Amino acid sequence: MSTEQATAPPSSPSETTPDDANDLRGFHFKRLLAKPATWIVTAIAVIAAGVAGAATLGPAIGAVAVGAMFLLALLVVFAIADSKAESAFFETYAAQRGLALSGKSPLPPATPLLRKGDDRYAERALSGPLAEGVDGVLALYTYEDETTDSEGNRETNYYRYTLGLVEVPECAGRVPELFCQRKSGLRSLEKLEDAFRRSKQRVKLESEALDERYEIFSGAEQDQVWLRRLFSPTFVVWLGEEAPKKFAFELVGGTLCCYVSGHKKSAADLDVVGAATATVAKRLREESLE
Repeated sequence: MSTEQATAPPSSPSETTPDDANDLRGFHFKRLLAKPATWIVTAIAVIAAGVAGAATLGPAIGAVAVGAMFLLALLVVFAIADSKAESAFFETYAAQRGLALSGKSPLPPATPLLRKGDDRYAERALSGPLAEGVDGVLALYTYEDETTDSEGNRETNYYRYTLGLVEVPECAGRVPELFCQRKSGLRSLEKLEDAFRRSKQRVKLESEALDERYEIFSGAEQDQVWLRRLFSPTFVVWLGEEAPKKFAFELVGGTLCCYVSGHKKSAADLDVVGAATATVAKRLREESLE
């Protein structure tokens, strides 16, 4: 976006090309403040708070209540503007890239990440071409874990990812399972970890950069010769040096799920996740069709 575009407020959302979900927030905030209905509802809430505060605790408290309610009203308007700006960004992004946009929806529980938690869903999903010859889904994915303490208090933890989903049926017979996970923990614990992964085997490749970033596992019966062909020198370099930060992927039964931590809400970040997903999908197809 040019400097002129960034500093000049748009006359309408359709006249902009937002770079991220925050680009039109100011526009929608100003538009909401310009509506008489916004100020009517705000005035009613402020007067009601002031009267209630003054009647119960005195005029001074009533004045504080007026100020607090006014600030709360502005925060509510800002939150509405933020939501509208995010929706406008994703609508524009989808239209520009030929993708179909959908709201909150389930995703198929095809891989371990997509089966985690007590509840799981895509908050937004974009379906269509991720790259030339690769169709799939880009999604802002969330799974929830609910915990209960000794006193019966419940707490819900939210885990958010941006992911790309592609069906690669060509590779299902060649590599039924493949997990390329972010490196965590101590290397001294690798043998102990492997003992608990009886149904999987660790894949070791001669790349220090790759070994520092990832732990790779395949099914226990996987053909290791074929797997080493899959991880060609160029693919290993890409994974170790060029793949997005915190990138990982899971492959189960021909369903490829690539992901990064957090919900990405900029065009550049979404493009990167889509391109990375397409890179892995193409490599799997190429080697499977050899």
